[in-house]
Amino acid sequence: MSIQLEDSKRTAIAVKLAEMKSFQNLLIANEQALLEASPDRELSNRFEDFLRDDRKNLGIIDTVIVQYGIKAEPKPEMQKEIEEVEKMMKDSDLTLFEKVAKQELLKHSQVMSGLLVHKAAQVVGADIAVAIAPLNTVNFENRSHQEQLKGMMESLSTLELTGKPADQGLWARVQDSIAALSGIAGGIISRSDDELSIRDLIRLDHTKVNTLFAQILATNDAQKLEEYFGQLYKDLSAHSEAEEQVVYPALRPYYNDIQKLYDEQAEAKQMLDQIKAMNCEDTVEFKAAIERLMTAVTAHVKEEEHDLLPRIRESFGDEQLKTMATEFKTAKSKIQDQRLAATSH
Repeated sequence: MSIQLEDSKRTAIAVKLAEMKSFQNLLIANEQALLEASPDRELSNRFEDFLRDDRKNLGIIDTVIVQYGIKAEPKPEMQKEIEEVEKMMKDSDLTLFEKVAKQELLKHSQVMSGLLVHKAAQVVGADIAVAIAPLNTVNFENRSHQEQLKGMMESLSTLELTGKPADQGLWARVQDSIAALSGIAGGIISRSDDELSIRDLIRLDHTKVNTLFAQILATNDAQKLEEYFGQLYKDLSAHSEAEEQVVYPALRPYYNDIQKLYDEQAEAKQMLDQIKAMNCEDTVEFKAAIERLMTAVTAHVKEEEHDLLPRIRESFGDEQLKTMATEFKTAKSKIQDQRLAATSH
């Protein structure tokens, strides 16, 4: 009996990540509308800052979904909720205060979704925690936006009730709240740029694969073995295909041993398919095959990190590296889309 590659727990997390992406697009659309409706420069500046952060964070969520390795669609109920909010934001009978209040609630919902994904990762597998780590930045900035939106609500409610602006000391209190959040968050934010380099993306894949190998070797539970191998199969397949489409062809003129890397990945793919056809109930034989695969993959990873990645840095300019990272991520995403389409039928 061949191994099933899909796991309901991991698919549920993929659905939540897809919903976070849809929600992020909603937050951006709302901020564009709120920016246009802002009555003064102070509010406009803050909505412009939100837009900059949230467009960057949309890129981070995209990267997390690709690194997670499983694509899914949001639940129909989520799409219905988004449509209702879009309608509300276009309602001319609602005040700006009411719309800002709704945006604050949406930010809170997005924060909770990010935290739920992290909690689920702790239960399901350490490899997921590796893939979703950049969500820390998104969660932190959404909490910061919440504090600022509360300040906007106080200002707007004062203006609507009295016809006069709020005490200017309000924004100092908001900044104090954000500073307190920064202290709590500590080193949560790893970077302000949503564009990881091609070397970062490859290393993230390597780290996740190493984590999956460790999880497989640490258990004799057949269900866990099937789950972890299913993710390993998908991650290694997407990673190798994307490298062969984007990275290896670009590096061929600068790296003499490029064919060796192609050959090593072909061998690993063959081993993956052989393991996929095995019965993981026979844990001794199954884990012995995993160890052989791990030996081959570890040698390949060592060569890439010691030789290939430095050569990438030496051979290409910043813009070329950025383009390569985008193309690598896009290639992986397309492979995952194809898998989602295949499993949906």
